[in-house]
Amino acid sequence: MKANMQVSKNFQISKIEDRLYGSFIEHMGRAVYEGIYEPTHPTADDNGFRNDVKELVKELNIPLVRYPGGNFLSGYNWEDGIGPRENRPKRLDLAWRTIETNEVGMHEFFDWSKEVNAEVNMAVNLGTRGVDDARRIVEYCNFPGGTELSDLRRQNGHEEPFAIKTWCLGNEMDGPWQIGQKAAVDYGKLAAQAGKAMKLVDDSIELVLCGSSSSEMPTFASWEAEVLDEAYEYVDYLSLHRYYGNQENDLENYLAKSIDMDNFIKSVVAVCDYVKAKKKSNKTINLSFDEWNVWYHSNEQDSKNEPWQIAPPLLEDIYNFEDALLIGCLLITLMKNSDRVKIACLAQLVNVIAPIMTEKDGRTWRQTIFYPFMQASLYGRGIALTPNIQVDSYNSRDFDNVPYLESIAVLNEEENEVVIFAVNRSKDDAIDFECDFYDISLGDVIDFSEMAGFDIKAINTSAEEVVKPSPSEEIRVENNVVSAKLKPLSWNVIRVALNQ
Repeated sequence: MKANMQVSKNFQISKIEDRLYGSFIEHMGRAVYEGIYEPTHPTADDNGFRNDVKELVKELNIPLVRYPGGNFLSGYNWEDGIGPRENRPKRLDLAWRTIETNEVGMHEFFDWSKEVNAEVNMAVNLGTRGVDDARRIVEYCNFPGGTELSDLRRQNGHEEPFAIKTWCLGNEMDGPWQIGQKAAVDYGKLAAQAGKAMKLVDDSIELVLCGSSSSEMPTFASWEAEVLDEAYEYVDYLSLHRYYGNQENDLENYLAKSIDMDNFIKSVVAVCDYVKAKKKSNKTINLSFDEWNVWYHSNEQDSKNEPWQIAPPLLEDIYNFEDALLIGCLLITLMKNSDRVKIACLAQLVNVIAPIMTEKDGRTWRQTIFYPFMQASLYGRGIALTPNIQVDSYNSRDFDNVPYLESIAVLNEEENEVVIFAVNRSKDDAIDFECDFYDISLGDVIDFSEMAGFDIKAINTSAEEVVKPSPSEEIRVENNVVSAKLKPLSWNVIRVALNQ
């Protein structure tokens, strides 16, 4: 099969924001306890955090971590996680029906995030709490000092403000599973007033308004329009959440599900711009895709969990090679929509539907999805170029005209390189790929790595990481054209130097 892609410096999608490669830690399952935090582990630091986990998180080059939830957020009192640990209460977490010990709270998580070079994307509880709590937490975190709450932060060990920039106004408030679920107009009014108060405390912060929990919600689109109508003046982003699975074991349809993500994004953009036009506003609302991933492997196991445990295993999907291919397609889709998607959070980071897994008292390892995300985060920085692609396509159960090639090129002049990300969706055929850079002068190939040739159900374990990238030599650059062979069912990253 042949595929041709043309790109030009003159046809740009957008600068890709670093925060497109964010992640998410929720107080659920073993994400925090036995995940990032395990005081008895041989690698634990003085604060109880696992150094082996920190090293893997650093490999992912994550700029932003959303915290502390998730469904957990809607019943969480942030004050439970400050002050001396021995004085912190144990609470019922109604979202996941577990016991929360509050050993890790705001201060500990903030310090951990700095060690892994990430900012905190803090979320405020608008389920059981409201405007007063929202403004209080911003004052505690961000006000320099001289007030009761800011001085309490200083007393608790942080003289300087946390200076948290990005804040989520609740979580999935349209969901019947959510504590404090609200109608769109009620949530919109609450979010507007909470956001107003928060920005009066600190006018430098950015606020994320809850969109629909997924595009399959019965109120999707009308929810977005109504909440934006109420809160447009005070917010900066609208959130999207979407998870994918291959329950039907239909590979061709599964690898096409990035088309659903693309349609979802474009639909939400349309609603945002409708409200902008309705309000005759000069302000553009951008998107925060702050939950996205593959999630379905662990559903049966989770149904057997007994309630009221401390940090039981929950949502511990073990990812295979086909999942890594879809993650690659989804990452490319986010890059293609980087003109409006400015923040995205792979949900989640450790143990819970995560690229990183840990054993209690034992090892940690990289799941198959770790590698596409890592490579996108490392090399998908710069300007996303509009791809013009000619390639054969196929029809699947849910999608028509699915291109066998999913690809984009990113121009990074700071690093003096251009990077091509590409997925070959074909089960049987290699793709003879050419990418023509009309007005970009290319030098030598820096690197061509591929994930290919694995059984689609192959997984990584603590004993052996089988599914990972390897180098390929099947590439050449001539007259500003990159030519490469993309193997069947493959994730590919091509880095080429720019001529000075």
